Amino acid sequence: MKFQEEEIDKALLALRAGKVILYPTDTIWGLGCDASNEEAVRKIFEIKQRADSKALIILISRIEQLRDYVQKIPDIAWDIVDYSEKPLTVVYPGGRNVAKNVLAEDGSIAIRLVRDEFCMRLIDKFRKPLVSTSANISGMPSAATFQEIKPEILSQVHHIVNHRQDEKNPSSPSVVMKISMNGEVKFLRK
Repeated sequence: MKFQEEEIDKALLALRAGKVILYPTDTIWGLGCDASNEEAVRKIFEIKQRADSKALIILISRIEQLRDYVQKIPDIAWDIVDYSEKPLTVVYPGGRNVAKNVLAEDGSIAIRLVRDEFCMRLIDKFRKPLVSTSANISGMPSAATFQEIKPEILSQVHHIVNHRQDEKNPSSPSVVMKISMNGEVKFLRK
């Protein structure tokens, strides 16, 4: 546990300085930064060579934090998020309290409640949500393990978390669904 705490502290230093980290999530390895820091978010778009008109996912550690980042939460969302057994990213109408370049053009926000202990502790200690996007060049396949992350990604991040790098079991991205205010659910990625 002490080793994990040291890694969390190193990641926190980078995040607080507006840097981009490479870290293991409850799904695949992700590029992350302070979701409220517009310049840090811009760096992620540069690393991914991705148009900044595309939204990014943010990670939260507690379900109650939805209230901080979503203007109006559809009633059905509470049960869906709470009872989901697999990692689930939900796109909500009307995001708030994050950098503008995290939101989609329509103002919606994509949020995943993490269940991974490392990510939860990191977010809890940071006291802000983290951006999480796959550690790859936009349009290229996502890396399923740390070993599959391309050198051009590794060389551009400011801090690489030394945790779970040896895992060999491939991971998958989260399920993504969009929930409208009337409770309509649409799957964007299964």
